[in-house]
Amino acid sequence: MKTFMANPNSVEKKWYVIDAEGQTLGRLATEVANLLRGKRKPEYTPFVDTGDYVIVINAKGIKVSGKKLDQKIYYRHSDYVGGLKQKTLRETLNTKPEDAITHAVKGMLPNGTLGNKMLTKLHVYAGAEYAQTAQKPEVYEIKSRY
Repeated sequence: MKTFMANPNSVEKKWYVIDAEGQTLGRLATEVANLLRGKRKPEYTPFVDTGDYVIVINAKGIKVSGKKLDQKIYYRHSDYVGGLKQKTLRETLNTKPEDAITHAVKGMLPNGTLGNKMLTKLHVYAGAEYAQTAQKPEVYEIKSRY
């Protein structure tokens, strides 16, 4: 018996489209991260990009529980003295809702070049229209636990 190790040439990648309307941010990000990593595939190998392409639409329709809209803060720094900027989740969802989903998914991917490569396969849109119609993506339903 030999252990199967996937290589980048042997991996078949699919395209999925996920509707984020009414989905919880963390649960959605977990499903997207698992698809990007390829953890649902039998040929999953941790150090190879075995994941699929994911398109998330209706990012402005996500929801969160509790007081996260006002208490969750995203920080960024301009590398200059006094250059710390902050934005709440409510402000982020009003201006660029794509950033909230991208930030949540990025934290669930591996750090380094492999995680950066996986993140490039994520396409997030605030509305229902997306540009990747030529790839004929399949609709991926997130099953609710409740």
